[in-house]
Amino acid sequence: MKNLSEGIVLYHGSYCAVEDPDLEKCARFKDFGRGFYLTSSKEQAKSFAKITATKAKSRGYVSAGEKFAYISCFKIESVADLNIFAYETADVNWLHCIVAHRRKDVFVELRKQMESYDVISGKIANDDTNTTIMAYMGNVFGEMGSEQSDKMCISLLLPERLQDQFCFRTDKALSKLHFLKSEKVSLE
Repeated sequence: MKNLSEGIVLYHGSYCAVEDPDLEKCARFKDFGRGFYLTSSKEQAKSFAKITATKAKSRGYVSAGEKFAYISCFKIESVADLNIFAYETADVNWLHCIVAHRRKDVFVELRKQMESYDVISGKIANDDTNTTIMAYMGNVFGEMGSEQSDKMCISLLLPERLQDQFCFRTDKALSKLHFLKSEKVSLE
């Protein structure tokens, strides 16, 4: 897991180029809550760009004939005064945090604790892991939050294979991002 530090380059995949992120345009019920999500993996950003382009086409945000998605690249200018929380691995605490942000009625205290952070980072629970997370939330492995259910879910996620993500949750955090460029990604 890469630590957030001055000078590193992070990537954001989307159906459009993003030069100036706006928290108001960010979805609420993502892994670490509302925020602008980036990754240190350009390949992960490329994959996500293609997924969001497909969703954007189905919702009519872009024309059905659109042939490109975008990877926007940002350099971190400074992290000195940011309040950052990092999950080093996909463990039970990470799992509970993701579920707390996806469902507002569970692990409420944990979600409240996370509100004070400008940036939260950890492994990404992407579309490949969504089925397992949904099964966990549906109590398929036992009661959500029980030791049995937590262990089963984590074991199925294969945390060592998951990429990282950084959720920039505040305007203060966004101000630390310096836009470098956007690159087109072919959808074909």
